[in-house]
Amino acid sequence: MIVTENNVPFVRTPDTNFAGITDFPYSPRYIDIDGLRMHYVDEGPRDAPVVLMVHGMPTWSYLYRHMIARFLAAGYRCVAPDHIGFGRSDKVTDPDWYDIARHTANLRHFVTTLDLRDVTLVVQDWGGPTGLAQYAAMPERFSRLVIMNTWLHHAEYEYSPGILQWIEQNKPGGIFRDNVPQRFNWGTLMAMGTQRVSPQDSLFAILSDGTPVFSAEALAVKNAYDAPFEGLGEAGVTGPRRFPMSIPAHDPLAGNAAVQEQNFSTVNATRLPVHFAWGVNDNVFTREWGRKWHGLIPHSTWFEVPAAHFLQDTHGTEIADYVLQHMR
Repeated sequence: MIVTENNVPFVRTPDTNFAGITDFPYSPRYIDIDGLRMHYVDEGPRDAPVVLMVHGMPTWSYLYRHMIARFLAAGYRCVAPDHIGFGRSDKVTDPDWYDIARHTANLRHFVTTLDLRDVTLVVQDWGGPTGLAQYAAMPERFSRLVIMNTWLHHAEYEYSPGILQWIEQNKPGGIFRDNVPQRFNWGTLMAMGTQRVSPQDSLFAILSDGTPVFSAEALAVKNAYDAPFEGLGEAGVTGPRRFPMSIPAHDPLAGNAAVQEQNFSTVNATRLPVHFAWGVNDNVFTREWGRKWHGLIPHSTWFEVPAAHFLQDTHGTEIADYVLQHMR
């Protein structure tokens, strides 16, 4: 049911949608943003250094489950919010509500409300533009940056064919926007995007009106990424629909392109420790781009992961261990 708060219409995912997720045992917490609930994970000692993990599309804090477990075991406080429109957060149904400036402002409200300090910032996908903006605006709160398969828009950035194709696929009439049956949902995309199921056994099977074939592991991952949107209908997936349309190559204003460019310069000039962990099988944010960005920050470190775009889902423990080596 769509409800309205402060003239903003939204839907709320029932808690029962998350009952079957067995590998994410963290209690839900919420803060209020203009009458909307923003969900987050907050585990570990209150006075410990913070690891803040920021997700992108079409994921939620579940994406970081392996890294959370590893950092908790090492004694850190782990904080992972869900953007409005994703995860256990409320889902605004008005597409015009969503842009990168608003997501960034929401995240800043989150960081300041929790008064997070001594923060190791971990970002990937849209977590890069929204998360690194927090360092650019409030550098005194941060102690380390971990950058994974993301970008910040700037004049010289060359958008990969994978990004341009993703935009086309999500435009009205595109394969993921209108032409794929309802059975191909975000969970199936994530099972395929984490290489747990092949396109032949998932997307192509659905397009040919066949039955997708999932292993037990792939099915569990599929269900966890479906949970935030299950039963909400098209109105409930407005947030994921808007992220591809906010890429500055398509819409510089919605993508907050000018601010991203400023933040790119700020991040590249940082004196904080910076660690790049890169899924080198990603056709969206390629190894070539990751290496180029790493080269612009001479003191940064580089760690290659044999993974695709969602590397923290499949190799989170290894990435956390890499970061912990430098923390120590």
